Amino acid sequence: MIYRLLMLSDENDYFKRELQIDSEATFLELNDFILDAVGYAHDELTTFHICDEAWQKEQEVTMMDMGMGSEYDSYLMESTPLEELLDHKGQHLFFVFDMLSERGFFIELVEMIPGKSLDKPIITHSEGKAPQQLASIDVAASRSVAPASGEVWDEDSLEEDSIDEGDIDLEGFDIADAESLY
Repeated sequence: MIYRLLMLSDENDYFKRELQIDSEATFLELNDFILDAVGYAHDELTTFHICDEAWQKEQEVTMMDMGMGSEYDSYLMESTPLEELLDHKGQHLFFVFDMLSERGFFIELVEMIPGKSLDKPIITHSEGKAPQQLASIDVAASRSVAPASGEVWDEDSLEEDSIDEGDIDLEGFDIADAESLY
């Protein structure tokens, strides 16, 4: 089966790529093809997120084992075929190409073409210029989890007296005798 994917960027409204790839290809093959198609280097970490209809991240497909433990499903790009996680038209992926700034491409599975296969992925439509692979410092700062502008994290804000123990819900920590910790 062939998957037809539409790839968009929230940084450039004029950027659009449509590509076709065999459903038996791995996420690593898709990763490498995307990087080549937009002219990015292969020396940065990338990841895929399978998303719901509202683009909320659900399942991650990583380039390397992140040591999440056996209680979590772990999918590696190299060993996970697309068809294992992509099974219906309209499914969403978020491909993160700049891990530091959480920048990426929004990808939708727009068509599933049964009875056909492809040896190599192909670009079927290309518009616009891809955003830079790595964000400038200004863009990275605007997308980071650092304090809002004007706020500064310092040692005083992390002192024991500044923490209100009443705000902490110890029930979720699975500690038999929480009082013994103080």
